[in-house]
Amino acid sequence: MVNIKDVAKKAGVSVTTVSRTMNNRGYISKETRTKVEQAIKKLDYQPNQIARALFKKHSYVIGIIVPDLSHPFFAEIINWIEAYASDRNYKILVCNSLHDADKEKKYLDMLRQHRVDGIIMCSHTLDVDAYQKTKMPIVSFDRIISPSIPYVSSNNYKGGVLATKHLIDRNCKKLLHISGPLTNDLLANRRADAFQATCTESGIDYKIIEGAYVKSTFEDNWNFIENKIAPHLSEFDGVFCSNDIIAYTLFVFASKAKIRIPEQLKIIGYDYHSFTRMLKHPILTTIKQPVDLIGKKLCSTLIDKIENASVGNCVFDVQLIKGETT
Repeated sequence: MVNIKDVAKKAGVSVTTVSRTMNNRGYISKETRTKVEQAIKKLDYQPNQIARALFKKHSYVIGIIVPDLSHPFFAEIINWIEAYASDRNYKILVCNSLHDADKEKKYLDMLRQHRVDGIIMCSHTLDVDAYQKTKMPIVSFDRIISPSIPYVSSNNYKGGVLATKHLIDRNCKKLLHISGPLTNDLLANRRADAFQATCTESGIDYKIIEGAYVKSTFEDNWNFIENKIAPHLSEFDGVFCSNDIIAYTLFVFASKAKIRIPEQLKIIGYDYHSFTRMLKHPILTTIKQPVDLIGKKLCSTLIDKIENASVGNCVFDVQLIKGETT
């Protein structure tokens, strides 16, 4: 493997000169710089980035841990994070926890070992202490971890109110909410709080069925609906789903069961990501989170924190997108 000594020998300069050229430290003549750059190119020298990070105390790499890389919402968030990171001359390292606490812990340790400059946490299966112990710049998506760790979110409570009121305004009398897992104190769970409060205030009968990390695949969602939702589905005339993937799967399941949408059952989702925008039938009624703004803000907040700028929490507004399912 080619090392820095080989480059120095090829260029006819010292190792120190090669290092200074690569790191833009001190004065290097144009002639010397050209010789070093040509030697690097001819030898195809790839510097040890971990060693450079140790030396410079700055790797220009940020880590991202997501719960499900195949989910359109997180795939789109990563796209916007990467775009903004590139504009700020940072690279990203993406980790897929698959809702597994052990994997998430190992990824946290791995990112620390690889000397990333900071971490964007979109997966939250661990206790708060695990994140605080990293002693690295962290930004959280949809979870309040500590006063020292900023978070970015959308207004989940407002989203829950908008969705529930829309179903009530469409004359639904008994509502079901398919929530995400409610065990961890995530900001996304404020949707369920809003659903419950709005139904109670309006005198509407309701039920909440908790999803055990409902997956992004159609098959997993179908099995969940068949086993957990179908036995109760005839009791309701409106369903507020925690995300658009489960909402679409429910539409297909109900249609196959000869339940007319929206005449007999009204369905509203949550997210309005690329998958939802692509759908032509049905056009889902849903709550729009500004995925682009969330991704950019997660990245800008983390980089500002890395670079010792003042940062704070950010909550984006949401809006109702009316479609064909209500």
